[in-house]
Amino acid sequence: MPPQSHQENHRQRPSQQFDHAARARSFSGVAAQYAASRPGYPAELFEAIEERSGRSLSGARVLDVGAGTGIATALLAARGAEVIAVEPGPGMAAQLRAGLPGVPLVRASGDALPFRAAAFDLVCYAQAWHWTDPARSVPEAMRVLRPGGALALWWNSPRRDTGWAAEQDARLARRLLGRDPGRAAEAPDADPDVLVRRQGLNPTSWVAEWTRSVPLDTHLAMLGSHSRFAVLDPAVSAAILEDERAALLDVFPDGIVREEYRVQLTVTSRTDTPTPTGRTDVGAHRGGRDASNDRSAYDGRSA
Repeated sequence: MPPQSHQENHRQRPSQQFDHAARARSFSGVAAQYAASRPGYPAELFEAIEERSGRSLSGARVLDVGAGTGIATALLAARGAEVIAVEPGPGMAAQLRAGLPGVPLVRASGDALPFRAAAFDLVCYAQAWHWTDPARSVPEAMRVLRPGGALALWWNSPRRDTGWAAEQDARLARRLLGRDPGRAAEAPDADPDVLVRRQGLNPTSWVAEWTRSVPLDTHLAMLGSHSRFAVLDPAVSAAILEDERAALLDVFPDGIVREEYRVQLTVTSRTDTPTPTGRTDVGAHRGGRDASNDRSAYDGRSA
């Protein structure tokens, strides 16, 4: 395929473009559910980020883009990073603000970051890269990174290849057939490693497997927080999830579901990437102040 962006692919298919936009907007309606039920990340992930970026997270100036409800933001801050969260969605941003009131939050997109050049040691995307246009988000990330800084992309992928998870995936595929056209269309083009390489960069990758055990209600809430459910009629979504409850109780009669994940990481260092010119950078991270209070710097987009 030619090196065109994921978003450009959707522009060529109007029905899928609409689905993509609707899926992105759908998270505001399930933000609280998302915050309460989505998995975090193992400690090994952050150790791998430090190893591949060549610096400790402690004291690092970090931009967490597409921060959602702040799951990764909190873990980065817990390791001593000085974090600014960037989140375009109002519902997700409200959850982040409630849970992490001390973390600066800016309402913006990874395709147009309102920060000065060379301001950050690390730019992160956790579960959010596929919502960007890499033709814009890659240059933006490299622009705001200091020389020697790194772009880190990571995401949890549920293990659906064996056992109860494969059976669940097959059931959901049948129930959602015709209701989720964007899911199949996104899969091949959404791989962050592929998209970064298309922009002429050479990332390094890391993969690990991990598990968590959660109550059945948390597992069902996690499923329902995905956009493919959030865009459904609530009655349809509820019926599918109730059927899942019955099916899973046969497998986990104690009501505790053991979820298996593969966490994947892609890290790209900024070496001699030139900084684009011809634009005004309206914000900067200075001394850990709360960016959400700086209305002049962020043009009213803060949460």
